[in-house]
Formats: sequence, C-alpha cells, structure tokens
Amino acid sequence: MAKIKKIGVFTSGSDSPGMNAAIRAVVRTAVLYDLEVVGIRRGYEGMIQGDFTPMNRKSVSNIIQRGGTILKAGRSEEFKTPAGRKKAFEQLKSQNIDGLVALGGNGTFIGAKDLGREYDMPIIGVPCTIDNDLLGTDFTVGYDTAINTAIEAIDKIRDTAESHDRLFIVEVMGSDSGLIALRVGIAIGAEAMMIPGTRSDMPALFARLEMGRKDKASKIVVVAEGEEPGEAFEIGKIIKEKYPNYDTRVSVLGHIQRGGKPTCMDRVLASRLGVAAVEVLRNGHRNEMVGLIHNDIIGTSFERSIKHNIDLNTDLLKVVEMLSL
Repeated sequence: MAKIKKIGVFTSGSDSPGMNAAIRAVVRTAVLYDLEVVGIRRGYEGMIQGDFTPMNRKSVSNIIQRGGTILKAGRSEEFKTPAGRKKAFEQLKSQNIDGLVALGGNGTFIGAKDLGREYDMPIIGVPCTIDNDLLGTDFTVGYDTAINTAIEAIDKIRDTAESHDRLFIVEVMGSDSGLIALRVGIAIGAEAMMIPGTRSDMPALFARLEMGRKDKASKIVVVAEGEEPGEAFEIGKIIKEKYPNYDTRVSVLGHIQRGGKPTCMDRVLASRLGVAAVEVLRNGHRNEMVGLIHNDIIGTSFERSIKHNIDLNTDLLKVVEMLSL
C-alpha cells in the first residue's frame, strides 16, 4: 500500500457550523505528520475545475470560531456522472494528491464512495451536517450549534406568544429526519410537534392542542421541514380554519440555523474528528467516515453510514408526550 504523502481537504453540500474547526484540525494534524495539504475550494465542482490552494498552519489561523467554511461548499451535478468523476480524479492526480478528507453529509459521502471505488482513492469522511442523520456517530458537526440557535430563536418567539396569547407554528430545519425538531421541541417546552416518522398527523395535532391547559392561550407548535401535509404556512392555514379563535402566526427559522459561531461541543467534536481523519488515513484506512460513539472514535464505511433510517428515540418521544400537556 502506497504511503500517503499529500492530502486534499474539502467541504461539500451545505455548510455546517464547525466545518472551519474541522479544516483547521485536518491541516494542522497533516502538517504535524509532514504531509502536504491542499485545500479544494467549492467541493466536488472545485475538484473538477482544479480549484486548489496549498494550505499550512497559517492558512487555518483564527478560524476555529467562525461559522461557514473558508473552503466554500456547494453541490455538483457534473460530479454525479462518471465523466465528471474522471475529470475530478485527473485533477487530483495532476497535483499528486493521494488521499482525501471529505467534510459533509449524506450527499458528500455518496460522492466519496463512488470516487473511492472507481479510482481506488483513499478517502476519509468527517460528518458535518446540522441534520445529525448519519449512522456511525452520536452527533454530527454542526448539530449542536443548530439546535441551540433554534432554541434561542424560539425562546424569543415564546415571549411574543405569551404577551399576545398567540399560537405560533415554528418550522425548523433538519431535512426529513426530524431530529432537530425533536430535541428543540423538548427544550423549548413545545405544546405539540410534527415530526417525520411519528403519527403526528393533523388529527393528532388537533387532539394535542385540545388536551392542553384551557387557561393557556399561548402555544408553540414545532414543525420539522418536509412534514406532511405541507410546509408550516399550510399547517398554519389548516389550524386557523379549525380554530378561528386562535391568534395563529407562522415563523420559519430557515438558514439562520446553519450560520453563526459553533458551540464548544461542535468545536471539540470537529477538532477530534479532524485529527482522527488524518491519522486513520495515514494508517491505511479508506472509504469510511470517522465518528464519535460513546466518546470513542469509530470508523463506519460510507456504504453503511449513508444507507439507513434514523429511528427517533422513543424515550424522547415519551418525554414529549408527558411534558407538553
């Protein structure tokens, strides 16, 4: 097995708080082991275009606290094709890059799996997504920041809800997993939640609202994006028709959940996983994601990490049922 001498690091898909901390860890660990490091800008699209930049310790100074990603992120339709991946590989070989560290989520690792299989390229993934929907890690980089951002925002919405006796429908991000909505809903004391993978349909939501305290006019309903029967505005419309006496408002938190300074948990997690990614790459590992399970660094194949269904924690669902009345 050829010795790794030069690695490329890139961020792909959507940005996630803590990506910069992970980039910093990858670069500085690589330098410590006398490896050359190249940053690949704009993810797979930049890889195809040869948008490379040499990196060193100074390149990653003063970025651990910054949100977003200094390497830029994005998606590439061309990379999804064999011809696109061939272009990307040729660009990598032209720079003598013999190993990659990929920072991203499900789509990023699907691309890494295909590239690694087709061209025998060693690739290690670091799970960076606010959705927390990858198998092989208890938490993904960015999830903790996202839920804390959502909590802070909804706490402020609660102040207005109580002041005006309003019912707020608040939509949070998290793709179709509902994991952000579940934890945020518990943390802010939501009266009801609509989460994919549960029986929280409209009749169930009506029942939940009617079971609540009659002396409490203000209510918060947390909705996970993608939940049927539609977006938060559609759900708000249905509630207004069913309960015209409620002063119902809708708030979609949107992309504020992706930005901002990463929390301590995300900075530490990103740092640990960035270090681990370089070390396992040097030790001959390939085509796997490094994650943290019960405080231990664990490797999970790309194939397994991206092909699964996340089961909602039944204990957390029970807490919702018990405390939201």
